[in-house]
Amino acid sequence: MPFSPGRRRFLGYLAAGPLHSQDAALAPAQPKDAINVFDFEAAARKALPPAHFGYLATGVDGDKTLAANRAAFDLYHLRTRRLVYVSRVDTGVELFGEKWPAPLMLAPCGNQKAFHPLGELPVARAAAARKTQMALSTVANTSVEDAARAAGRPIWFQLYPADHWEITTRLLARAEAAGCPVVAVTVDLPAGRNAETELRMKRLDKRDCSSCHGARVPNSPGVDFYRRKPMFDGIDMTGRKLYAPAFTWNSVERMRKQTKMKIVLKGIVTAEDAALAVEHGADGLIVSNHGGRAEESGRGTLESLPEVMEAVRGRIPVLVDGGFRRGTDIFKAPALGARAVLIGRPYLWGLAAFGQAGVEAVIVMLGREFELAMKQCGTRSAAEITARHAVPARR
Repeated sequence: MPFSPGRRRFLGYLAAGPLHSQDAALAPAQPKDAINVFDFEAAARKALPPAHFGYLATGVDGDKTLAANRAAFDLYHLRTRRLVYVSRVDTGVELFGEKWPAPLMLAPCGNQKAFHPLGELPVARAAAARKTQMALSTVANTSVEDAARAAGRPIWFQLYPADHWEITTRLLARAEAAGCPVVAVTVDLPAGRNAETELRMKRLDKRDCSSCHGARVPNSPGVDFYRRKPMFDGIDMTGRKLYAPAFTWNSVERMRKQTKMKIVLKGIVTAEDAALAVEHGADGLIVSNHGGRAEESGRGTLESLPEVMEAVRGRIPVLVDGGFRRGTDIFKAPALGARAVLIGRPYLWGLAAFGQAGVEAVIVMLGREFELAMKQCGTRSAAEITARHAVPARR
């Protein structure tokens, strides 16, 4: 079957990546052997069956947006400064009244038992060990209560609105009762997605899927999916679904009246929607295209960040995810106005290859690289990073 132009672009993007991420023979045998986070990708590819790696690696359609997230970092160059006293720098940031060691969070990612037998628990423990905030997905294989206990502190909860308001409110109430201070409401999947790369890699997997998914429930579409998700315990999802296309700005206002948690809208990528988010009571935004897994816009999140910042005008904090793989990538986010970044695939690579130790190693590596970028740019604290430190690249 011939490849589409989009598929060829994506394969070219892969080929242009670091050698480590393409050659399983160079995969590190243990976390300390990794040189950069791409090495963990090679280790994860080696450790996972094709269908599970495909679920982790996929974008949508021709994977154009997935590639664009990485390419967007080349649109900006750093302006380095000299002879600044940087023997000590403060990498910490404040967000919703809490101070964190670095502007780095662990993004909500579902179905983590596809990557590790204990699912999200090793991630929560790594977050605790490295004093990093994590967000738990609605479709996690671990309950919000168990994840919070493992993290040893309140965690964020990511919410997929359901097509029935009562289900949405029950999920909200459970997260709030578990002590979650923030709910990140995903708004970029109103009707599912077309994950072609995942589907292609599934065809390479000859295993009996019931070995890890269990026997299917006859004549009950969707029930198999929700029965493996603890957040739906006690909720009848027969005939129901997430990714509600009827969720609108009025729904955000309605949600504001339902919960005391901070409401952060995840998936905002335009100035118009950023302005509406502030108008309708959002407490924060995450500039996100679901890691290239939502829509095939062909636009990276770092490209979207400036117009969102201009529309928000400092009234609420803005975070960003999508393609962050280097400390210099992280540095560009606050230079363009973001308060913090979220990573997804890198820590999942670490989880798949080495469990908790792999997740910790990714956090430490990116934090160390970010600190190095700060010193090269003469910034003694994260608060000193400004627009003057990142300039548009010449085209």
